[in-house]
Amino acid sequence: MAILVKGVGWAPRPLLPAVQAWDLDARRWVRALRRSPVKVLFPSGEVVDRKPGPGKRPRKAAAEASPHVQRPKQAPQEPPAQTPSTWEESGLRYDKAFPGDKRLSSVMTVVKSRTFREKQGKILLEGRRLIADALKAGAVPQMFFFSRLDYLKELPVDKLKGVRLVKVKFEEIKEWSDLVTPQGIMGIFAKPDHVKMTFPATQLRHSLPLLLICDNLRDPGNLGTILRSAAGAGCSKVLLTKGCVDPWEPKVLRAGMGAHFQVPIINNLDWETVPKYLPDDTRVYVADNCGLYTQAQKSNKASDHGWMCDQQLSKIHKYEEEEEEDLETGASKDWLPELEVQSYDLDWTEAPAAVVIGGETHGLSLESLQLAESTGGKRLLIPVVPGVDSLNSAMAASILLFEGRRQLRLRAEHLSRDRS
Repeated sequence: MAILVKGVGWAPRPLLPAVQAWDLDARRWVRALRRSPVKVLFPSGEVVDRKPGPGKRPRKAAAEASPHVQRPKQAPQEPPAQTPSTWEESGLRYDKAFPGDKRLSSVMTVVKSRTFREKQGKILLEGRRLIADALKAGAVPQMFFFSRLDYLKELPVDKLKGVRLVKVKFEEIKEWSDLVTPQGIMGIFAKPDHVKMTFPATQLRHSLPLLLICDNLRDPGNLGTILRSAAGAGCSKVLLTKGCVDPWEPKVLRAGMGAHFQVPIINNLDWETVPKYLPDDTRVYVADNCGLYTQAQKSNKASDHGWMCDQQLSKIHKYEEEEEEDLETGASKDWLPELEVQSYDLDWTEAPAAVVIGGETHGLSLESLQLAESTGGKRLLIPVVPGVDSLNSAMAASILLFEGRRQLRLRAEHLSRDRS
């Protein structure tokens, strides 16, 4: 059998099959056709468009229908320009104070001193509510120090543009704060100008022809309380003469509880310039517990009626003694202008009225009495129980201002009834 095979002449098969060139090219074309191309380009240059078979969709439609296929990213469309309402949208930036930073201490040295405060025109506001009232009224902020970003986010964002924001430790704020419980935020503002301020519309709508003049008020707590009462009573403005405490002192601001940004305040005035800020036909009234001394001196029992304090009584005696000496020498001086005394609850608001409140230590000045006499004003008496000293200046101002408000309201009601 072996001889037969050998005779036929069969050659043994090679281990690897030989592949012809045409067979390799055909397989390449087959793989290309299996990929379902859109167009087929033959070596001869012929181009054949291949249509998708029945039930098949183009690749673009399939990609849009498939949720797993990554779609090309589109350029984000910019929203229309709007006023930023949040901290993130506004793009505000703040600095973080590191150990040894002297910005807070240097600024506090300025705003804590009246001389430096008036020279550089800066004031200090502490607390979120007071700062918010100032921003709402149009005060110009310059720098904020805060311990937590949340405190700053509670303020109107559009008012913080261009303001230097510095984050400091709470211990540093506590060191410079005048509050028993610091609120963690301090604002440095330019000294407000009453002409440029924007006062609440409600306050302006309820404003009355009633003014307040502060004379020698040197207690910060009393002045702050008086300003608060003036705003509550609806005073059109408050005038402070020279000798009064600075209304923008931190203690006065704290006692005022935002009244500084609800009623116009004009301070550091000479008595010669006070009439310029009064409306026409204004009558000036003074709150003076010693008003009935002229009437009570005949019985020599003025103090029994509770109409005067010992300090003001001695002041009047001093004026009279000097006047007697001047009469002996032939030189007469009007130390005490003659003013009629009127009870505070009688009508004294028939014309625009201005009330002068004197300080507890120095009392009313001679210039205030002369101004009251020149305008046809009177002394407004608040009688007290015998044995009680004069009322606190803040309490006396509150009583007179709200009494004036009551009289003006009654007059308005009577006028409305007459018209109807």
